[in-house]
Amino acid sequence: MNWMRRIGVGLSGLATLFFILDATGKLLKMEPVLRSTQELGWPVSAVVPLGVLLLLGAVLYAVPRTSVLGAIYLTGFLGGAVATHYRVGSPLATHVLFGVYVGLVMWAGLALRYPTFFKAAFSRPGMQAI
Repeated sequence: MNWMRRIGVGLSGLATLFFILDATGKLLKMEPVLRSTQELGWPVSAVVPLGVLLLLGAVLYAVPRTSVLGAIYLTGFLGGAVATHYRVGSPLATHVLFGVYVGLVMWAGLALRYPTFFKAAFSRPGMQAI
């Protein structure tokens, strides 16, 4: 395994661990999670369904065959977190953009794990690599 792939696996593992820990806190209805959910304007009844949805995304991302689908799904989930924090006036660099940071780690891990997939995606006629 080359160094790029190892870094990709590490970044993907880090992102997956974050998602699983976040989902676990929601599924176990931990007090800090319930409190912060209410502070963000969500009802406490949304905690467990959000945990289930997050765990589903983490599993999709962790399984190699469905990792791209999981990354797309989790990008949408993280977008909701960014929007929620922005709506309540959370600090920009630490809270609002945290979902963006996690998303970048997640996608970087995927790109480093499967460089040929991303190379092929941007090598079609009319498509240019960024």
